[in-house]
Order: sequence, then C-alpha cells, then structure tokens
Amino acid sequence: MTVEETPRTNSKFKLVGPKEVGYNVKQVDVFLERARAYFLNDDTNGPAITSHDVRTASFDPARGGYSAQAVDAAMDRIEDEFVLREKDLLIGAEGEKAWMIKIGKTASVLRARLHRPDGERFRRPSKNSAQSYNINDVDVLCRELLVYIEDNGELSVDVVRRAVFAPEKGAAGYEESQVDAFLDRVVELMAAIDPLATH
Repeated sequence: MTVEETPRTNSKFKLVGPKEVGYNVKQVDVFLERARAYFLNDDTNGPAITSHDVRTASFDPARGGYSAQAVDAAMDRIEDEFVLREKDLLIGAEGEKAWMIKIGKTASVLRARLHRPDGERFRRPSKNSAQSYNINDVDVLCRELLVYIEDNGELSVDVVRRAVFAPEKGAAGYEESQVDAFLDRVVELMAAIDPLATH
C-alpha cells in the first residue's frame, strides 16, 4: 500500500470529498492495525484474525471517509497474504496432503451446487418484500464458475469479489444471504488455489 499525502490525514488511503460517502476512517484504521499486528506476530495474545475475517470485514459509511475502492483493493491484497500464510501453516503442521484434502472437500461441495439446473441453485426468499438477486445474473456467474472449477477455465477471483446482481423482490430472485455465503466459499477456494494470481 502506498502512502498518499493529504492535508487531512496521515493515512495510507485517499479520502473522498467532504460531501461524499466513504468508509469510516477509525474503523478501517483499527481493523488494519489489528490485522497487521497479528500477521507480524504469530505469538499475539489478541484474538486470531483469519483470511475469512478480512474477507467479511465491513465498515460503516461516513462522509469524507476513506475511498471504498482503495480500501477494498487493499483488503483483497491483505486477504491473499493471510491465505498464503494459512496454507503454509497447514502444510507445515500436517503436510501438503492435508492442504489438498481441504481444497478438494471445498471444491466438491461447491461443484454440487453449481451442477444444479438454472433457476434451482439457491433458495427463494419466503417473504415477498425481501430483497433478492436476479436469478439469471447469478446463474451466469455460476456457469462461469463451473467451467473454472472443472475445465481449468480462466476467471479472476476479483470478478467474484466484485460481482453485482440486479435486484429482485421476494421469490422472483435468489435469497441474498445464501448466494453471498456461497460466493464467500468460492472466493476462499479461488484464493487458496492460486492467491498470487488473483489480481
């Protein structure tokens, strides 16, 4: 991460305009400092931070806050570093076979859902007022993921990280929380397979 000089902060990230909405500065700084301290010190007394924690971290919106795009890009790079270390630690403790078994199990679970027919891969919300994701949009990405997993297709993990689906209402779309949880596992797998080729 490069330091960008601004008159308002000594931070690593660019601030948006005072009337624009970015990420809460304090929350970002606190999380990144915790992540950095944990990463640099294996013997930390604080709670462990994992690649999953980095991937699922969220920050409140704030006027004049950090640029969301800049923070998101940095969080992606940090997640990749954590994935690499977690891989090294598992291989060091249990051998490469343990790592391959873990990857294989995750891929098998994901593949089973991806093989479901279009329109049937995820639940539909039970409430008509619930926000949901456009089914076709999600299914298009799922078909691309199936090619990636089974046929060595080319797909960047950032495509999955930044995926956006048209909104629907209720049972007209897929349940957002289930799709989000599934894509979280997909990102975990893709980053684990080749974390250095994710950008």
